Amino acid sequence: MLTKAELQRLRSLRDKRQREALGLFVIEGEKVVRELLEAGFRFTGLYATGAWQPPKPLPPALPITTVTSSEMERVSHFPTPSNVLAVGRIVREPVHPAELGRGLTLALDGVQDPGNVGTLLRIADWFALDRVVLSPDCADLFHQKVINASMGSFARVRTHSADLADTLAHVPRGVPILGCELEGENVHVVPALADAILVIGSEGRGLSPAVAARVTRRITIPRYGQAESLNAAIAAGIVCAHLRFTSARPAAPVS
Repeated sequence: MLTKAELQRLRSLRDKRQREALGLFVIEGEKVVRELLEAGFRFTGLYATGAWQPPKPLPPALPITTVTSSEMERVSHFPTPSNVLAVGRIVREPVHPAELGRGLTLALDGVQDPGNVGTLLRIADWFALDRVVLSPDCADLFHQKVINASMGSFARVRTHSADLADTLAHVPRGVPILGCELEGENVHVVPALADAILVIGSEGRGLSPAVAARVTRRITIPRYGQAESLNAAIAAGIVCAHLRFTSARPAAPVS
């Protein structure tokens, strides 16, 4: 049986301020918990009803608390409770600008939709980008919707939080900083780049002025129809596909 303090703590993690204060986040749902366990993510604890079918093998030191359906209903963040809820520790890793001079970096400038942020993590995972850097005004990396949309990539992709404008101002000289804008040059003429930073702006306003000032090359995806714009994640996927296609890195087999 859960104590009153445990119930309050788990319920409080719905709120970002409480997540930050406690340094913890919660993720709920059999599918997403399984994906993160299989990706090797280290949870601090699991809370599950007797109906949960855990994947095997489970980490031997993982604390698992059995709860009743009534208790799960009280701590659930969903209208229809799941059979399992997991708690993880929030770790925000800073990034040194010199790091961005090596490999391919996806930088998110104020991307505020949690589903887009999660999908962008999946894209970075698919194309084996070296890291993702999020500005402070992006959707919270530890939001349930971000983690769900990432489909396990949350546990595999190296993520950093940083002031983008300041960080980009100090990257090694000569490293291309590509900014996606409607008035940029055709992305398909960009040559192979082993080291580069791709910056994706927010859904509504695009790149912020401070970050746009650090961009060294503005690129766009040619439009052949009448759509006004592309979703941020779709645009990033097309550009990442081009960057990988033009490089010598072989693709991994799709299982």
